[in-house]
Amino acid sequence: MEAMRRTVPGILAALILLACTACTITREDPDYVPPPPLSALEQLKQAPVADAAPFSAGEGVLSFVTADHSAVCSLTSQRGEHINLPYEQNAYSDAANNKLAIVPVAHCELAVYPKPEAADVTDDCAGTGLGYLGGAALLTPDKATYGECRSGVTRMEAEFGPKGTKAGSISQLPVLADGQNLERNGLRCSAYNNGVACGNVSAGVAFFISRDHYELVSGAGADPSATPSVAPKSP
Repeated sequence: MEAMRRTVPGILAALILLACTACTITREDPDYVPPPPLSALEQLKQAPVADAAPFSAGEGVLSFVTADHSAVCSLTSQRGEHINLPYEQNAYSDAANNKLAIVPVAHCELAVYPKPEAADVTDDCAGTGLGYLGGAALLTPDKATYGECRSGVTRMEAEFGPKGTKAGSISQLPVLADGQNLERNGLRCSAYNNGVACGNVSAGVAFFISRDHYELVSGAGADPSATPSVAPKSP
């Protein structure tokens, strides 16, 4: 019995020593600076491509929302000015448009968005010069644009904007996890850095959009245009 009493403290001491040696203490480095986010094209080059099947939103269309529901995007097609979007009214399937060439595009809408820079306004809105609003970005194989002529709000803004319903067709779309890529017909979209990048990597054309800024990357090697954070604008 005396030998057992001497052995028990020894066993306990060994267990305490083993537990202490197994502990790892980590401390934050006050001088550590996280690396900056990748550029839009680098993100699209490097991010893994996700299985497209869960994102199918009809024949030839892939659609998704970001995890925070700040953006919705579709990798789809365009005939003239008509874009095949499952959540916006459009005339893409009208027989009168069958004669128009089918072009692969990526289209995104933001729930809250910055105002387009004057240099990025690409339409005079039927000669009025009024009604060119932000909140939507379009990528074709050779060009990226931000903003469009419209009256009222986009479907994304109606559902997830400041006065949104939080319900509707967009709320039913699958979420593209942060850092993942989707690809269709040579165009890619990736959710990252609190926004979405879409681009044609081979042509060097892309856009990045988020609630407080956007960037347009041209294939000519010019510096991307970037809109700094401003008070979000809604019609």
